[in-house]
Amino acid sequence: MTDAIQEKAFVHVARVGDLQNGTMKPFIVSGHEIFLARVNNNYYAADNICPHMGERLTGGRIEGTVITCPRDESKFDLIDGRIIRWTDWTGIRASVSRLFQPPHSLVTYPVKLNGDNILVQI
Repeated sequence: MTDAIQEKAFVHVARVGDLQNGTMKPFIVSGHEIFLARVNNNYYAADNICPHMGERLTGGRIEGTVITCPRDESKFDLIDGRIIRWTDWTGIRASVSRLFQPPHSLVTYPVKLNGDNILVQI
């Protein structure tokens, strides 16, 4: 007997007019703290908590599709969550950090538009 794979639903998060280009906004969706970002009229959704030190990414900055953590300057690509830089720390601080918190990508979520509604698959 095989288990059925449950497809995750798209959930309404915001309307197109809720975000200006180059901005982001936090949301709680299905129990997940995420943020929605608008970059060049494309929408991206990701976990709002930095995978390195747990800081809220909405306190950081967006440059193109790269989000920078306000605490440790870690950088992630919003397109696929890949790591651009795992902190700007150097020396022993960076080595200890990697030992206790190995680098891992930012979790991102699919986004689609339905008219003026922005939906995120969680």
